[in-house]
Amino acid sequence: MPNGLINNIKSKIMTQLLNGKTVPASRNDFLTPFDSLFDEMIGKVFPSFEQEFGVNFFGSNSYPKVDVIDSPEAIEFEAEIPGLSKEEVSVEIEKGVLSISGQKRQKDATDSKKYIRKELKRSSFKRSFQLSDSFNHEKIQAKFENGLLLISVPKKKPEKSKKIKIL
Repeated sequence: MPNGLINNIKSKIMTQLLNGKTVPASRNDFLTPFDSLFDEMIGKVFPSFEQEFGVNFFGSNSYPKVDVIDSPEAIEFEAEIPGLSKEEVSVEIEKGVLSISGQKRQKDATDSKKYIRKELKRSSFKRSFQLSDSFNHEKIQAKFENGLLLISVPKKKPEKSKKIKIL
């Protein structure tokens, strides 16, 4: 664990305490340093992880959170995207990159409410995953129901070796 990063986090927390701020100010204020630490450790231990498993697979503050399940026939993606309709969610494949995106509706800018706590995300998002050539990009299926996006990416059948007659 990099001591410099840990000391930096401790220093920021102490500064906030000395300035009379509540620690942590929000969930993200608390978790972001740990996300960065995790990303840094994964990058050092597995330098080629991002190339093998996808574009920013464990990116900090990645949304939506996704479970990726490997089955014998396909790789399955499960993403929780509450509060959106099927029409507000998009799944695309381009040059081997599977992208999940969405546009959440914006609240009225003249909203004069005073929030005590605000946790709902109301912005657009995009999450991408690099797919290798061992998947059939043409037969991807997606289903969205009750805030759960299910994507199935079938695996290609391995080609059987064939004996070549020598003349």
